[in-house]
Amino acid sequence: MITVQNTIKASIDKVWDFWTIPEHIKKWNIAIDEWYTQDVKNDLRVNGKFQYKMAKRDGSLSFDFEGIYTNIESLSLIEYKLDDDRTGQVRFEKIADEVKITETFEPTKQDSEKMQEEWCQTVIDNFKKYVEHI
Repeated sequence: MITVQNTIKASIDKVWDFWTIPEHIKKWNIAIDEWYTQDVKNDLRVNGKFQYKMAKRDGSLSFDFEGIYTNIESLSLIEYKLDDDRTGQVRFEKIADEVKITETFEPTKQDSEKMQEEWCQTVIDNFKKYVEHI
């Protein structure tokens, strides 16, 4: 399993909303500058489906990152299963006037674990910047 985390200076409600509402996800869900999140569908409920359409900025490639939610505890926990059967979870922990986000997920076998950890940490770092500046 790979684990990444960050602490966000914002209310738990704002952090949860910005993590789960498609219009916000599109703005922070970026791991590499050449890529962006073109479209987001997010049915945030147990057995609800999520789909992030990722695309290269030059239009040469795209793919769907998708799965279903297996457990939702509002303002606290999101667990999911990806289409390739890997699992993951995101924990939201309120600490004073901040929220600690911890994401843990099964890595793919195609890419190095170090690279996947760096990508995911970049996404979480982008999320922090986005939330704290809006």
